[in-house]
Amino acid sequence: MSLLILVLSFLALFVSFYLLAKIVEGYFIGSLDKIASKLKMSSDAAGATLMAVGSSAPELFVAVFAVFRPGESPGAHAAIGIGNIVGSALFNILAITGAAAFVRKAVIAWQPVVRDLIFYGIAIGLLLLVFNDGNIKLTDALLFIAVYAVYVIVVVFWRKIVKYSDPNEKIIPEEKHEEIHKENHQETQKGTLQKIMRPFDFILEKIFPSPKHYYSVFILSILIIAALSWVLVESAVEIAHVLNISEAIIAVTILAAGTSIPDLLSSVIVSKQGRGGMAISNAVGSNIFDILIGLGLPFLLIIIMTGGEIELNITTIENLERSVQFLLASVFVVFTMFMVNKWKAGKKMGGILILLYLAYIVWVIIYIN
Repeated sequence: MSLLILVLSFLALFVSFYLLAKIVEGYFIGSLDKIASKLKMSSDAAGATLMAVGSSAPELFVAVFAVFRPGESPGAHAAIGIGNIVGSALFNILAITGAAAFVRKAVIAWQPVVRDLIFYGIAIGLLLLVFNDGNIKLTDALLFIAVYAVYVIVVVFWRKIVKYSDPNEKIIPEEKHEEIHKENHQETQKGTLQKIMRPFDFILEKIFPSPKHYYSVFILSILIIAALSWVLVESAVEIAHVLNISEAIIAVTILAAGTSIPDLLSSVIVSKQGRGGMAISNAVGSNIFDILIGLGLPFLLIIIMTGGEIELNITTIENLERSVQFLLASVFVVFTMFMVNKWKAGKKMGGILILLYLAYIVWVIIYIN
């Protein structure tokens, strides 16, 4: 019976990851882009808000369902949400940045990257403070959200404060981007996986309205992403119980990589377009949203509803604190590599970052209980 539950749980994870990637890339991001255009939002503001929500929606919903899942105490399964976001952050800054650089050489505008790395460091520092304290209070949750609000304001006015031009903006004409995206999409349709998963693609094509009804596409995407995130949380808990391992291990490895697949696919496509710098910047920006909103919002909701604090058990802290320290170290590694390479990233740097991520996964498997 346990073996059957394990197989079904892994199958549920696999199908959910695939559907998340299809929905986020094929429907959700497109609807957000149209909404941002309709609202006449600047590219910086849209990127820091709507697009951040789009690329980080799976992590956010996983954190919400993990925090609210019934347990011995409020937030008893918070390790899944925290672990997923910490693991996703490492995947983003090492694996996605590495893949973007490996696919095509990228030239980075240092001004937005420095801005994002500073806020990223602050976000990681707040996370370490929470672990050091051992519990999450209302003031902690509010501070997470407040720091993100400051970040959005800074992003909106950054180009007025620091004058610069982004070398990625004029590499490929805007009208070519959709054409290249379709070419990449058609290439992926030829794979064996796509043939196996074709029934799911057919269902999605039937239930989603025309792209011109982008508000309906947006709402339906949110609902399906939420449902799939619930499946991910339940599957992760079952796998952890059957294998008798920490929920944090499943979260920082399998869940983290799976929920970051949409980001990886988008970054590779953007890199092929010659906008690798944008892909790398988006990876860092997504991490800021993941930590500050992806954790801050669920923490705030559960604290308000229960009227108490979220207590993190010793195992959760021990299993995740070192990963957060790795996350902080990754910021300095990436920043140093950019400085040494004069804000250029190529195959060598990309390969090193990917190897560092693989080394982290090996460490997690060996040392985290």
